[in-house]
Amino acid sequence: MDEAVKIVNDIKAGNIKPIYFLMGDEPYYIDIITEYIENNLLSEDEKGFNQMVLYGRDVTVEDVIGHAKRYPMMAERQVVIVREAQELSRHIDKLDAYAENPQPTTVLVMAYKYKTLDKRKKVTKALEKNGLVFESKKLYENQVATWITRVIQGKGLGIEPKAAAMLVEFLGNDLSRISNELDKLKIIFPKGHTVTAKDIEVNIGISKDYNNFELRTAIGERNQLKAYRIADYFAQNPKDNPIVVTTAMVFSFFTQLLQYHGLKDKSQGNVAKTLRVSPFFVKDYELAARNFPMKKVSAVVAKLRDVDAKSKGVGANNMTQGDLLKELLVTIFN
Repeated sequence: MDEAVKIVNDIKAGNIKPIYFLMGDEPYYIDIITEYIENNLLSEDEKGFNQMVLYGRDVTVEDVIGHAKRYPMMAERQVVIVREAQELSRHIDKLDAYAENPQPTTVLVMAYKYKTLDKRKKVTKALEKNGLVFESKKLYENQVATWITRVIQGKGLGIEPKAAAMLVEFLGNDLSRISNELDKLKIIFPKGHTVTAKDIEVNIGISKDYNNFELRTAIGERNQLKAYRIADYFAQNPKDNPIVVTTAMVFSFFTQLLQYHGLKDKSQGNVAKTLRVSPFFVKDYELAARNFPMKKVSAVVAKLRDVDAKSKGVGANNMTQGDLLKELLVTIFN
């Protein structure tokens, strides 16, 4: 996030590169930088003759170079944007000669999503030397809640840790989808408002009481009544709450709990760093560790592998999702 912000700020300050090669598994930041250049580098009058948007599936590298070598018309520069540039991956090395000597009056943007260049290649070194190469990496799910907090603060709102956790649990690490939901919240609420779990439930449609996050909390507290209620809700709404996702979440929780038991330093900072969780949730692991001794946690982890296999159809004998969820909870609480 910080690197993407720096790139945009450099462009605002007039430090403009002749080539922006934007690559990587996370499309969100590639889109942010590409759209900023598309919307802001030229005036509306200049765009008609000096801005071109190409698509990788429709052009060759030679076509891209040909457009990039053109001179601007009645403007200081031209902008050539290649969306879905990963479609050119088989022949991307042909960009080498242009990258060695780019047209100074052209800004070439290559949106090379879901792939990366080999940093040892000549073309990559030429792009780094004479332009800018940016790799947009996927965030781990444990990093997304912090990202949500920073982004929503930039929109003039706050957010409770539980509300952020609900978004992560429901949307995973898809930053584009999360950003769209945060934009909705910005429209709905006034500046200074702190988004709550109830706000998420009402405006985004995620149940604040019946979700995997709440199930994990109920398990950690050994709150069997609450856990079975959530399991019943999941059984009645299997499409919205797939068993495979639930077993994966529970398995991850107990694996982390096993790590927690093995830590010598159980300070909040060290636990958060080791388990890759927000410091806000460290207390949940402290409580769960008291409720589930290390020997019990090891037994649960072993049994969960069997339940996970059944959830994927291995030896399930036509068990329903509700049956599997009950078996899962019986394994944990007994």
